[in-house]
Amino acid sequence: HYSTTKRGLVSLKVHDLLGGEVATIHQGMLDAGEHTVQFDASALRSGVYVYRLDAEGKSMSRRMVVMK
Repeated sequence: HYSTTKRGLVSLKVHDLLGGEVATIHQGMLDAGEHTVQFDASALRSGVYVYRLDAEGKSMSRRMVVMK
């Protein structure tokens, strides 16, 4: 769940700990407002991953754990 204050290009991607991109959740224009994303991690192995949100000239990264 995230929000944007103005319309713009948004990129939401998942990377492994070595920096390799494993999934692109969203890449494109979004209107201002609240946004919710569901990510199906069934194709990923168990482990720690980093998701990165780039929007409005800012970047945010957080870790997530996939357990099967």
